[in-house]
Amino acid sequence: METPLPTATLTSQLTDIVGLRACGIFPKGKEPSIRTLRDWTKLRRIPFHRVGHFIYFDPVEVGVHIRTKLIVPPRG
Repeated sequence: METPLPTATLTSQLTDIVGLRACGIFPKGKEPSIRTLRDWTKLRRIPFHRVGHFIYFDPVEVGVHIRTKLIVPPRG
């Protein structure tokens, strides 16, 4: 059973792709490139919101999605 996240930490603010890299959901120095994030968006691997022809991301939503859905199995 998953424990729900506190609502105080779930502030929903949309940001662009540059803001997504800088928001702190990725480890310092290991942020994916803009090209990688665009590929993930095109392949629908990360959640995004389209407003007109602009693409925005919710950092909280992307962070939760990456931690739960994009788990890479260990080699071995």
